[in-house]
Amino acid sequence: MKVAIYTRGGESVQPEDVAVLLSELRAHRIAPVLHESIHRQVSEYLPDIACEAVFRDSRDLDESFDCLVSLGGDGTLLDTVTLVRDREIPVLGINYGRLGFLASLGKDNIQAAVAALAERSFMIDRRTLIHLDASIPLFGDAPYALNEFAIHKRDVSPMIRIQTYLNGEILNNYWADGLIVSTPTGSTGYSLSCNGPILFPDSASFVITPVAPHNLNVRPIVVPDDSIISFELEGRADSFICTLDARKELVPRQVQLAVRREAFTLGLLRLNERNFLQTLREKLAWGFDTRN
Repeated sequence: MKVAIYTRGGESVQPEDVAVLLSELRAHRIAPVLHESIHRQVSEYLPDIACEAVFRDSRDLDESFDCLVSLGGDGTLLDTVTLVRDREIPVLGINYGRLGFLASLGKDNIQAAVAALAERSFMIDRRTLIHLDASIPLFGDAPYALNEFAIHKRDVSPMIRIQTYLNGEILNNYWADGLIVSTPTGSTGYSLSCNGPILFPDSASFVITPVAPHNLNVRPIVVPDDSIISFELEGRADSFICTLDARKELVPRQVQLAVRREAFTLGLLRLNERNFLQTLREKLAWGFDTRN
């Protein structure tokens, strides 16, 4: 078995954390391949890491990899979407960040996670991605996202009007600071903070959620994920911000945009005893009375 290991780096993942993971992998005869950022970050603290294999980008990942391990928070795991692409390499998130909806395993679960990898006693949840089509090239060769696509006004510029179509038919004119189209996975992220609903991962839907709408009767709406959602923008500014997860580009107002379900999915690896309901209860503290 061979696994890739990725992290953004920074202070959340320490050299000793990497050492623990590598030790567990070796004990189970699993070959680790480190992203060059990890290798560079910890090589001076772990001299024996110099003999480990290294990968640099998505071109170095092929069908020989059984899994990619993401060390960090949900933002780190979102980065892996542009690494594994359509290669069907499942991603295991180990949380060193804060909330951890996607990277739901804590670092104290490393031993159990590696054992599950070795024994192949895990589940793979297939997660829908959202794809962006635009009249100009945007986001290079990775115009897709796991959580959401969003349109947003620039800085302190006035609100924008986002004329939104569903399969070519007018849905609504949103006067707002922005608009989010979220996948079920992203429904617990930015969309949720703007009062969007939580969707189950297999609900086959998108959520369209306005950001600070001018009309108080405008609410989020759930639509089938086989829909094509297109947009026309109006506003006083000449450009606006377009995002796919944490990646953003500044685009001219005249650009034509549409989103749809991506042709491939992302596999999130989880231990058999965990499920979406458990994650909701843990991360949102549902059913916990903080007064006691």
